[in-house]
Amino acid sequence: MEIDVLPLTLAFIGVGLLVGLPGCGSAMGTAVGAMTTVGALKKNPDAFGSYIVLSALPGTQGLYGFAGFFILQDLISAEMTLLQGAGILGGGLALGLAGLFSGLYQGKVCANGIDSIGAGNDVFGRTLILAVFPELYAIIAFAALFLIRGIL
Repeated sequence: MEIDVLPLTLAFIGVGLLVGLPGCGSAMGTAVGAMTTVGALKKNPDAFGSYIVLSALPGTQGLYGFAGFFILQDLISAEMTLLQGAGILGGGLALGLAGLFSGLYQGKVCANGIDSIGAGNDVFGRTLILAVFPELYAIIAFAALFLIRGIL
């Protein structure tokens, strides 16, 4: 039996993008929040609980990428078709890019909220609401991965 390596290659690249890019977005987003927290602690150390929640929020994109792998893993085999390999690549690219950018920009939204809380403003709840907007696009990409999985 001869194995067609192109579908597997496409699938493995897709899975790499699927897990790696949202993980990078989460790492950058949470780091931006954490760096802002360090500065805000100098001004308002009593709001540390709010800072932690807002700093951790961009970490969800990495979880979406990791969960996406579990959605697709049973499709990856030596017998997979070119369509399946291309579908995994496309889904991985979609969720990967959405997770990368939404995690990074959600981190920036949260960092601005942390900075404002550090300055004494009561904006925790409003910041959480605004931080949901970039997250929505990672959620949409995650849902699209389910739809792609259904086609494959």
